[in-house]
Amino acid sequence: MPRGANSRLKDPELYEELRDDGASKEKAARISNATGGTKKGRSEVGRRGGKAGDYEDWTVDELRKRAKELGLSGYSGKRKADLIEQLREH
Repeated sequence: MPRGANSRLKDPELYEELRDDGASKEKAARISNATGGTKKGRSEVGRRGGKAGDYEDWTVDELRKRAKELGLSGYSGKRKADLIEQLREH
C-alpha cells in the first residue's frame, strides 16, 4: 500500500489484490479509488470499458485510422492481421 500523508485509498483491499496481480502502484491506486470502496462501485468500474468491437471486425481502413490516431508509424502498407498485431502491441 502506498505510504505517506497523501496516501488515501478508498478501497485498500482492492489495491492490495491488484498489486498482488502485478498492477503498478499508480494503476492499482487509480482503480481502487475509482470504485469508491463499495462492491457496487467495483462492478460499475468493470462495466465502463469494452465498448469497442474486436479488431477482427474492423475494416482495414478503420484499423489504419486507429493506428494514425495512436500516432503509430509504418501502418499504411500492412495487411489486416499485421495492423491488428501492431495495435495490440501498442
